Amino acid sequence: MSKILIIDDEKELVTLLQDELEARGHQVLAAYNGADGVSLAKKQPELIVLDIMMPEMDGLAVLRSMRSEGNTTPTILLTAKTQVDDRVLGLDLGADDYISKPFDARELVARVRAA
Repeated sequence: MSKILIIDDEKELVTLLQDELEARGHQVLAAYNGADGVSLAKKQPELIVLDIMMPEMDGLAVLRSMRSEGNTTPTILLTAKTQVDDRVLGLDLGADDYISKPFDARELVARVRAA
């Protein structure tokens, strides 16, 4: 079992992902904005699933903050931003994977396993 942090402002999506991941034996933490996500990232999850477009602090700022503090937790960006430039920027900032919304929950679960 691993501890996974989901940072996304879409509460219904977070609930769906939490249910999918908990059904597979993972413990899930959730934050609904970037600022809370940065705080929860300090609880040492084994993986972070991070949205980019959020209130208070966007996902790229969250990623920058985590990486600047030495947090190397594997991070999957899960976002509606689909342009190649967006994907390249996210990966260059330290994301380990990038999934565009809409997505299939099976793919996300497979990528969680791979991470």
